[in-house]
Amino acid sequence: MTELSLAPPLREFAAEWLKYRRTWRGSIVIGLVNPLLFLTGIGIIGKLIDSSATGPLGGVSYLTWLAPGLMAASAMQMGFGSGGFGAFRAAAPGGGYRAASATPMSPTDILLGSLLFVTFRLSLLSAGFLLVQALLGAAPTWWAVLTVPAAALTGLAFAAPMAAWGIATKRFSTMQTVFRFVVQPLYLLSGTFFPLSTVPAWLQKVAYASPLWHGVELCRDINLGRLTFAAGAIHGGFLIAMVIAGVLFARVTYRRKLHE
Repeated sequence: MTELSLAPPLREFAAEWLKYRRTWRGSIVIGLVNPLLFLTGIGIIGKLIDSSATGPLGGVSYLTWLAPGLMAASAMQMGFGSGGFGAFRAAAPGGGYRAASATPMSPTDILLGSLLFVTFRLSLLSAGFLLVQALLGAAPTWWAVLTVPAAALTGLAFAAPMAAWGIATKRFSTMQTVFRFVVQPLYLLSGTFFPLSTVPAWLQKVAYASPLWHGVELCRDINLGRLTFAAGAIHGGFLIAMVIAGVLFARVTYRRKLHE
C-alpha cells in the first residue's frame, strides 16, 4: 500500500531530477560560492560590530549569530522561487505539469512529487551553506548539522503555500510584485540581520507571525546549542502547520488548474 501511494510522486520527482541535471552547476554557485563570498565579507565587517553589539547578540560573534539566520532566509527565498515561480511555469502551456497530468498521475501526485524535489534542493542548498559556515568557524557546536533540516523546513513552509498560489496566478508580474514587496521585506522583519529586540514592540509582534522569523530563530538556537524543547515545539510546529496548510490548499488549486 505504501509503495503504491509513493510511486506516482516519485515519478514526478524523477522527472524534476532529470531537468535539474542540466542546471545543477548553477546550484553550486548559489549553494557554495555565494555564501562563501557573503559570509567572508560579513566576517570582516562583523569584527567592527562585535565590539559594540555583544549584549544583543548574546556574547557570540556577529558572523556566528548571523549565519544560521541567513541560511534560513536563503531557504525561504529558494522555497518561494521553487514553489511559486516553479508552479507558475510548470502549469503554463508547454510546462511539465501539463505533460504529467496526461499520465495516470493525479494532481496531488504531481504536487507531492514537486514538493519532494523542492525539499531535496533545499537540503542541498542548506548543506552547502553549512559547509561554508563551518569552514569560517561559525558553527560552534555539532548541533549545527540539524540546521540543515530546520532550514529545509523553513523553505518548505514557503514553497507549499506559494505553489498553491503560484499555480493559480495568471500573470508573472503579479508574482514578481509579491516577491519584491512582501518576501524581500521579510528579511528585515525576521531578525536575520539584527535582533528584533532593537525594534519597536509593535513591529516585533508583526514579525512573530512570519514563518521566516520562526525559521531564523529555530536555526539560530540550534546552531548556538541553546534550543529548548518549548522553543523547538513552537517554531517547528508553526512551520509544519504552514506546510500542511499549504499542501491542503495546493491540492485544491492543483486539481482546478490541471483539470481545466
